[in-house]
Amino acid sequence: MRSSPRRLPALLLGTALVATVLGVGTIASATDTHTGRDATAATSAAHLGHTMAVSTQASGDDPDGDGYIPAVPQVTGVTPSTATPPTRYFHEFQANCSVTHTAPDDPIVYPGQPGKSHDHTFMGNTSTDANSTTASLSGGATTCKAPADASGYWMPSLYNGDRKILPVGPQTIYYKAGVTDYTSVRPFPKGLRFVVGNPMQSADEFRHHRGFVEGWECGDSYFNVDFPASCPSRPDVQLNIRFQAPSCWDGKYLDTPDHKSHMAYPVVKPGTNDNMCPADHPVALPMIEFKMAFPVNGDMSQVRLASGRGYSFHYDFFNAWEERTLKALVDHCIVGGLQCDARGYDQTHPEAGATLNSDYRLP
Repeated sequence: MRSSPRRLPALLLGTALVATVLGVGTIASATDTHTGRDATAATSAAHLGHTMAVSTQASGDDPDGDGYIPAVPQVTGVTPSTATPPTRYFHEFQANCSVTHTAPDDPIVYPGQPGKSHDHTFMGNTSTDANSTTASLSGGATTCKAPADASGYWMPSLYNGDRKILPVGPQTIYYKAGVTDYTSVRPFPKGLRFVVGNPMQSADEFRHHRGFVEGWECGDSYFNVDFPASCPSRPDVQLNIRFQAPSCWDGKYLDTPDHKSHMAYPVVKPGTNDNMCPADHPVALPMIEFKMAFPVNGDMSQVRLASGRGYSFHYDFFNAWEERTLKALVDHCIVGGLQCDARGYDQTHPEAGATLNSDYRLP
């Protein structure tokens, strides 16, 4: 059993294991391995019967089922960077990944429990399911343009009435610098996973979430917290959303019971407008930003998410990149201050070259 200082404040101290994550149904009683107390069953709640229960299920990555997956090795001795490098407006690259399948699975929140989640739309790794682990995803087939990106990306499925609406073609998943010192960003550790947003959030919480960018948009309608009542009925109009993930890591855990506490959003450096990582999450990682487009317009009154209203939007990320390729893209595009496509090429700086070859592979 690992020592107690890494417990989440007030998270595992009660009789019910409670967190801001997603699921369907109830969680069977279990014993909290850290306190010895009985964890009573979580009851069904709002948003289509979702509960807010932490993971207490053993999996291939978490054999004791306590929800903590340590990084090996851990990253220690890091101080959040307060440096201000030369100004570069862009420091990013794209992971362009298409939809693979849908399923009521979530290997982060409900590992090893197929069918327990609400329906999700998966992108990237073609094998992602309830039993996915770092080992099963690594090196797997993917719909991302870069074959080295075997990561799993997923979000609640979107419906128009009873018809499931799937994004068509490669979707834009940005990897950006979330901190001012873009030169301090390092690659994700293999196996890192987290949930962005909360299906239980209110409309106001969604609007003021740190990841909120422009909300739901279509045509000339922007900053919608819920789905617009209607969108222009034109072939070129789709429903869009952009949402940003936290990008500061504690350096210790690849996952925690609430699937969020090992990650944090940057904070503002006192007396400046600069963003930096907080002291308890000092490691700057790429900031993922989902930019999703759904082919639906016209009357939007029957549009919903599997998790509920539009403001229940959230998504999951499970890193399974081949390490050398991810590092090369991060170093060239983010640390290098470029605006790269999925090949790691910035068309405004052709002299910088591309990270990947024409097959989207590292030479």
